[in-house]
Formats: sequence, structure tokens, C-alpha cells
Amino acid sequence: MVEISLASIPSGSIRMRDARSEAVREVQLHPFQLGQTQVTGAQWGRAPGSIPIPQASSDTPAHPVTWFDAVSWCNAASAAEGLEPAYELGTREVAWNVAAEGYRLPTEAEWEFAARAGTTTPTYGPLRDIAWTSGDGLDGPQQVGRKAANGFDLFDTIGNVWEWCWDYADTARYGGYRSLRGGGWDDKPWSCRASVRRDSAPDAVLEDVGFRVARGAVGERGATAAQGWSAEADRQRADVRGPLPVGWTPLRSMLLD
Repeated sequence: MVEISLASIPSGSIRMRDARSEAVREVQLHPFQLGQTQVTGAQWGRAPGSIPIPQASSDTPAHPVTWFDAVSWCNAASAAEGLEPAYELGTREVAWNVAAEGYRLPTEAEWEFAARAGTTTPTYGPLRDIAWTSGDGLDGPQQVGRKAANGFDLFDTIGNVWEWCWDYADTARYGGYRSLRGGGWDDKPWSCRASVRRDSAPDAVLEDVGFRVARGAVGERGATAAQGWSAEADRQRADVRGPLPVGWTPLRSMLLD
């Protein structure tokens, strides 16, 4: 057993903004569960076949963790607890079964809704009370659960380590990069808030990156959209026509075949 403490997140809606396109969309969410803390080194080690993470102590967030490592761990943890795995894993492609009850990464909409816990301000309290940031003068992540929880009884959604989400960051501009949320122990206070986004390659090894898990069936078997994510929207964004601006790497080969 991996012994994950989960908080029950109610249904609700959240307005998601895209800074590049300036698009705004309202996302309706089904209830789901979310880890009260980021997955710790001890929890990481309890899933069968977990790769060693020498930097992570038992009560600090597991780090550095790649996106691929995180989804693989979710499946291993699900199997250890007799749950249907949420992911079908290929060499580089990962498919999400939205009807599965196993552990998974939250979507960005789920993550932000849960992190805000009904608030509309950048953080759910003063950073000194709720988050580990550069203002604390640290050299690494801290023991989870030592700062104040938000209204959904979640700890460290802001600060400590960045958290992988399921979603692609922007298939038009950043190709296969996945989204990160929340800020980390070495980030400036302005970069630690509920709306901040970061992204990276799914195989990148980043010292300040970990994850927390979600659970809960949020759609019908075979569906390719749930909780603010849509495979069709990913394909449409990747279908960029004409000359590309420098640095843009749309996922034509993966998503448009």
C-alpha cells in the first residue's frame, strides 16, 4: 500500500485563461479526489518497481521526477492497491482512461480549482503561512504539511516543488511539453500563486519538480475529454498552418496522424 491521504474535491467550475492566446473558458468539474500533499519519498518507494530517488527523504516531496516517471508511478501505485490503472503506457505516448479509478495526475483545471479552494486571490493566504519559497532562504524542498492547509485541506499547493499536471502546455508552441503548477522552494514570491504556469519536456529531470496524485472516474470509458482537457483541442492547437515563429514546435506528427 502506498498510503496516500486523499481530500475530496467537490464539483464546481473554474475560469481558465490562456496568456498567449488570451482565450478564456469556463470549465465544469466533476467531483474527484486529490492527494493532501505532494507524493513523498516514502510513498514513492512503496510502489513496486519505483526508480530510486536519492535526493528525496521520506517526508519531503519525491523529486526530481519526470512526467513519464510520474504517470508510470501512478499505474504502479494503482496496481499495488488493486485499482484499475488510469494510463495505457506506450514508448512515448500515454493514453488516459477517464473512467478508471486508479491514481493519475490532475488536469490543470482540477489542480487550479483545488488549489484555490473557493478563493479568488492569487494565494489562499499569506505566503509566509502557506508556502515554502525563495523568501525562506532554503536549499531544497521541505517536509510536507508543515504550512497551513487551504480550504480543501490540501497542503503545499503553492511552493515547495512544482507539480506535474496531465495537460500539454501548448501543443502549438511547445509541442509535447507538459504543464507544471504551483511554484517551488527557490521561486520568487511573484511566481508562487494559483494561476502561475510553467512547462517542460516530459522526460526532463528538474530538481524542483514533483507531483501530487488525483483519483476518480470523471468520464465514460473511451472518452477523450474530461475535467477541462480535450484531445481534440490538443490536435486543433497543434494544427498550425503556414510559417512557424522561431521556437514553435507543434505536435503535428503525434497528434494529427
